[in-house]
Amino acid sequence: MKWRWVQDWFHKADKNNDGKMNFKEVRKLLKMMNVDMNEEHALHLFTMADQSQCGSLELEQFVLFYKMLTQRDEVWRVFQDYSGDGETLTLEELENFLNVEQQEGEGSAQHARQLMEHYDPSGTAKKQGTMSLDCFQMYLCSPEGSIFKPECLGLYQDMSQPLSHYFISSSHNTYLMEDQLRGHSSLEAYIQALKRGCRCVEVDCWDGSDGEPVVYHGHTLTSKILFKDIIATLKEYAFTTSDFPVILSLENHCSVEQQTVMARHLNKILGGTLLRNTLDGHTTPQSLPSPQELKGKILLKAKKIGDAEGSLDKVLTDDKSDEDDLANGEAVEESKLSRELSDLVVYCKSVHFRGFKDTPLHTKCNEMSSFSESKAKRLARDAGADFVRHNVKQLSRIYPSGLRTDSSNYNPQELWNVGCQIVALNFQTAGLEMDLNDGLFGQNGRCGYVLKPSFMRNYHTTFNPEKPQEHPGYRPLRLSIQVMSGQQLPKVNQKEGSIVDPLVRVEVYGVPQDQAKEETSHINNNGFNPVWNQTLNFIIHTPDLAMVRFVVEDYDKTSKNDFIGQYSLPFTCIQSGYRHIHLLSKDGTAIPPASLFVNISISKPT
Repeated sequence: MKWRWVQDWFHKADKNNDGKMNFKEVRKLLKMMNVDMNEEHALHLFTMADQSQCGSLELEQFVLFYKMLTQRDEVWRVFQDYSGDGETLTLEELENFLNVEQQEGEGSAQHARQLMEHYDPSGTAKKQGTMSLDCFQMYLCSPEGSIFKPECLGLYQDMSQPLSHYFISSSHNTYLMEDQLRGHSSLEAYIQALKRGCRCVEVDCWDGSDGEPVVYHGHTLTSKILFKDIIATLKEYAFTTSDFPVILSLENHCSVEQQTVMARHLNKILGGTLLRNTLDGHTTPQSLPSPQELKGKILLKAKKIGDAEGSLDKVLTDDKSDEDDLANGEAVEESKLSRELSDLVVYCKSVHFRGFKDTPLHTKCNEMSSFSESKAKRLARDAGADFVRHNVKQLSRIYPSGLRTDSSNYNPQELWNVGCQIVALNFQTAGLEMDLNDGLFGQNGRCGYVLKPSFMRNYHTTFNPEKPQEHPGYRPLRLSIQVMSGQQLPKVNQKEGSIVDPLVRVEVYGVPQDQAKEETSHINNNGFNPVWNQTLNFIIHTPDLAMVRFVVEDYDKTSKNDFIGQYSLPFTCIQSGYRHIHLLSKDGTAIPPASLFVNISISKPT
């Protein structure tokens, strides 16, 4: 029911359970609901709702009082623009609104009929063919009235292209719940990452004291968990959120003996879920398979013995050698590999990166390199077009600097800009970086795979994120956002009598030229229904790579603003027109009914 949550508040505040509330109690409840009202105005509405004139409101009267309080003038004005009689919208008027304001085009007639039936609980629309203001507001606040295109929410992309053609949701040091020095290692961290749509998890393996390999952040005080327990957890949770393949990124510090134990655990626990052979039967894969072909499979990413005979071989390690070494340049060491473990590596063979000159002709599609964030960013800046071409055929994995001992994150956007697929983040650390990750992978059924733009899937591409204008497919767009109002913004400070002073900032992330921020002014003492009516404008040079983040903050003139809520999504998933943005908390969870009401226009720059 629409007003159910208001009833819940009423019952929560009705301490003596007499089903009534006087004005003083109602005022206290409004404070709890983050409503700061002019007392005279509130008392006037209270008196109107108190139909029995007994000085208190029963539940139904309180709901009426709250309805009067929450009348949205800005929604009413939009409604009035299209309503002939000022009371209702006819089918034709609603269709007109959908066509003109919501930019729905040909489908607007059918959609208008569906909306009338769906948002009319009383059934009057069917009889009269009209929509009331209440129903109109319900539609605008619903998922259909959301900023996120409904057609992008489900699985809508082609999943039959090579793995290297997708961005892949990826976690760094997945076993850690906290920081990199003393943090708790936990199986729960794997469960949470997988439930969040992560498709590449990491294990750091070391020799255990009793012959059983353990996982922890080496040379630190982080706690240890058994390798076999992680594999059992992976078996259970790998495909609860998505059917598409999971890549197990192995950071191997074990002796040959314990590597062999690891191989046996992988075989025994994962069984047929573990991919052991190429799909086409070739010893050396000719091309990477697609997520569709690899559904329900777990792929091991690790070093592999070359063509040498024998059960052991010396190989050059890569991956985190330069992370372990931090600032001392690239450390390349020799280690011995177990043949049993090596044989389980099929499509994700870790190799040391030797520059772009050898690609794409001299590389094998199953060879992939890992880059520290600093090295990857340097390559992106100095050789962006080469990096984009490299990532058409090869998988690249990026990981945070070893200096980030607090488990902070780097901005993944810079690496997505050059087509890097496995941009690994510390999932346990909330903030801008994970907001962008959740935003990018919030589309396509949250399956953990997002198809890269077409100019990143072509070997002959000339795209360079540093110079988007030079690309033949350059088509910039203007994004205009009228920030109209906010609803039910949560309190930041729980102190008695504290009300927020909200402002809205819109941030654009993408190619360097698209990085931009604009914000509204702040509204004093109103977290309940602040109205801004301010327009923020942006030029988006590479729409296919841009992310848009809406941030609401509590303004503070003497110190840093406090975070209230945010919402991030790909530019390509934005719906034009009057839309609500349903805000998320710092850790990415919903905070209903907090929202923003905006009017969005996307056009060609003039």
